[in-house]
Amino acid sequence: MALNSGAQSRVVALAGGVGGAKLADGLYRCLPPGALTVIVNTGDDFRRYGLAISPDLDTVMYTLAGLAHPVNGWGLAGDTQQMLGMLRRYGDDAWFGLGDMDMATHLLRTQALAAGQTLSEITDALSSALGIRARLLPMSDDAVPTMVETLEHGTLAFQEYFVRYRWQPTVRRLYYNGADRARPAPGLLDALAQASAIVICPSNPLLSIEPILQIPGIRAALERRTAPCVAVSPIIAGQAVKGPAAKLMAELSMEVSAAGVAQYYGTLIDGLVIDSADRDVQIAPRKLVTNTFMQTIDDRVRLAGEVLEWMGSWNQ
Repeated sequence: MALNSGAQSRVVALAGGVGGAKLADGLYRCLPPGALTVIVNTGDDFRRYGLAISPDLDTVMYTLAGLAHPVNGWGLAGDTQQMLGMLRRYGDDAWFGLGDMDMATHLLRTQALAAGQTLSEITDALSSALGIRARLLPMSDDAVPTMVETLEHGTLAFQEYFVRYRWQPTVRRLYYNGADRARPAPGLLDALAQASAIVICPSNPLLSIEPILQIPGIRAALERRTAPCVAVSPIIAGQAVKGPAAKLMAELSMEVSAAGVAQYYGTLIDGLVIDSADRDVQIAPRKLVTNTFMQTIDDRVRLAGEVLEWMGSWNQ
């Protein structure tokens, strides 16, 4: 049975950021309703104006709901920022973009957290309200903020590094505050154990995937998996499609290439999907060479279908 056609398929994706959300959307469109679980990075989560903001969860949720901004990839299509404009009139340094419609998500999340609900429960309620027929799981219900030690500004909270300083500071070290005490979100380890295929999306390995792997039990669950696990490289011809992945890898002495991505994931993956521009790259795991650049929804569906078909062919 091909992974992209059977009702018994259980595919788990690890994702964060716009690239991860795009492939998760492709998988969602290929698979039957209820067959996909997306484990999402929450190392980017923070508080702004007292609101609980989960950027990666929202990016994946809006994308799967067909509501994401078509150019940015994050935020909502057609949203405005009149509130931020008014904040600036008051003299506030409104450096983090919050859309007016987007505020509804943050308000409801903050209210529900204050009432004692968990992030997993809130994410399930919000995604269900948007008609999403896949399971979105935060990596943990516990706060695990990514911290960025920089040469120019000392230690920064992730959103300060990423948004306020536009990821330009030189990174010396990353760490994931509280990861050693965090617990995987309920149902997450079961989803990995029961998966028929696991896909690490073309997300930033250090900023989007590593926070997930830092939660106790998740890396071990991937190491003892029975399902095949593949990653899709976010690096094409030595460059990141979007964001700081290439710059960050270089600053932390990693090889900036598809081979560097394969080395980083090591034995966690059985295969790597690389772009046609990197067809001559030599890596230890098996590789699928294809066009990995996702400009349109059709690109997402094509790439996801190729990945699922490739994985499904291994035991045939």
